Amino acid sequence: MNIHPTAIVSPLARIAAGVEIGAYSIIGESVSVGEGSWIGPHVVLEGRTVIGRNNRIHQFASIGGPPQDKKYNGEPTAVEIGNGNTIREYVTINRGTAQDAGVTRVADDNWIMAYVHFAHDCQIGSNTIFANACQVAGHVCVGDWAILGATTLVHQFVKIGAHSFTAMGTFLQQDLPPYVTAAGNTAKPYGINNEGLRRRGFSPEALNALKRAYRTLYRSSLSLEEAKSELQAQAATCAEVQLLLEFLGSSTRGIVR
Repeated sequence: MNIHPTAIVSPLARIAAGVEIGAYSIIGESVSVGEGSWIGPHVVLEGRTVIGRNNRIHQFASIGGPPQDKKYNGEPTAVEIGNGNTIREYVTINRGTAQDAGVTRVADDNWIMAYVHFAHDCQIGSNTIFANACQVAGHVCVGDWAILGATTLVHQFVKIGAHSFTAMGTFLQQDLPPYVTAAGNTAKPYGINNEGLRRRGFSPEALNALKRAYRTLYRSSLSLEEAKSELQAQAATCAEVQLLLEFLGSSTRGIVR
């Protein structure tokens, strides 16, 4: 371990081998930091917070603070962060509440830029990108490989599907299906995330199937239930469309449409 002499690290904190902790950082008694993680200067880790391996947490980030929820009454809730994440300056991640899972989770290999906020009980997948100043309200779920443009705002309980994309300044007050690009305040759909999917190795056949599914959902003048019925037939020959169909079935706030 390489802990700066000005850092305040509780003797009860669990700090693994190879961890570096910068000047003036504060590590609470219920915090665990995994092997190879780098904690920059002026970082605060508090509460029941578990940080996995090989994370990089930059200056002035605050992780594990109590939720900004008036119902919170000191329950022993938590934050869990996986491996290989980059968390930039002034990021805030609040712990969960007793009214939900009790845990705010961030999985693996995420790129979280400056001033991003994850509120209580958020569930963030892997390989996501959150550009500067994205603000994610409580109970939000974000799928793998989603990319949120700078200053994207996300309403409570919204679900964001895998491989989706938002433009800068987007406001999401309804669920964003997998693969879909959205923009605007309030958000509107603008096709599938074709370039992102291509870069991730989606086959031409899968891309064509998803474009067809998008047209069914957004361009066919069908009701949502009628579109779901049509997508069931398409999903029989395409696993990617099946994921889209399953997302639609789990939506509780309605979808961006």
